[in-house]
Amino acid sequence: MAHKTSAVDDEPVDVLFALHPQFDLMDFAGAVEVLTTALHDAQDPSSKAFEITIACGEPKVMSEQGVVVGGQISWKEAHERLHEFDVLVVVGGGSEKVLKDKTEPLDLINAFSEVQKSDPTRERTLLSVCTGALFLAQQGILAGLSATTHPDYITKFENLCSQAATRDLAERTDVIDDARYVVNNLRFELGDEDENPYVRRKSDAGRRPSNARKGSMSFKGSNTRRESIARRAAMRLGGLRVITSGGVAAGIDATLYLVSILVSEETANEVARMMQVTWTKGIVVDGLDV
Repeated sequence: MAHKTSAVDDEPVDVLFALHPQFDLMDFAGAVEVLTTALHDAQDPSSKAFEITIACGEPKVMSEQGVVVGGQISWKEAHERLHEFDVLVVVGGGSEKVLKDKTEPLDLINAFSEVQKSDPTRERTLLSVCTGALFLAQQGILAGLSATTHPDYITKFENLCSQAATRDLAERTDVIDDARYVVNNLRFELGDEDENPYVRRKSDAGRRPSNARKGSMSFKGSNTRRESIARRAAMRLGGLRVITSGGVAAGIDATLYLVSILVSEETANEVARMMQVTWTKGIVVDGLDV
């Protein structure tokens, strides 16, 4: 695969789904439906905006609901090809066993963050749905960030975040229990001087952040300053964008947000229309203007 700094016009964004045994089917299916519906050109069915790859431990993996999904690559191959992917999606379900046995996708999550640290010139996103956020907490990924998960798991989530901070001597996580999704490290590709994307400022729960097109395919008419790769690299996790969301429906909202910044807000709205869902916005924090 040719190297690319991030998503670009007419080129699909490469997304890796990590499916562990007893994953939640709808956490997976909701996000997949959003991404596979998104097109660069609404009039051209072949202009798909995202390319999906499924990684799991065996050729087939069974969901919590008893539905079997076929994997495309193994964990081993996922690790070997991790640098190829723009987005890693971690879903919920079966979290207790993963946490107890310290199995995948825990190592994959760490490896993905390390890839970003080693190559901050490329835009990457780590997205968790529902209790998938517990895996991020366990691995210390959320240190110094804001995050959320399914409301029924907030206490466990807070405990995991606290334990990780103590273990790693790291900053605490700001756990938000009333947000559909929470976005950290809003960041973009370097781009040309006349195509440097505008970066949103910090927003709070009482105000919906604008979802105007501000993603990695360039926001025309924005500031003309170039982003500093050195400063980006100094951000937490090398500037890796980290998004955590609540349960199934909130996961759909978070995935629509991802479409809005990597394709366009218009595309996200069109996907929501086709799925007949109302897109409820979440919280964007630490949108550093670098």
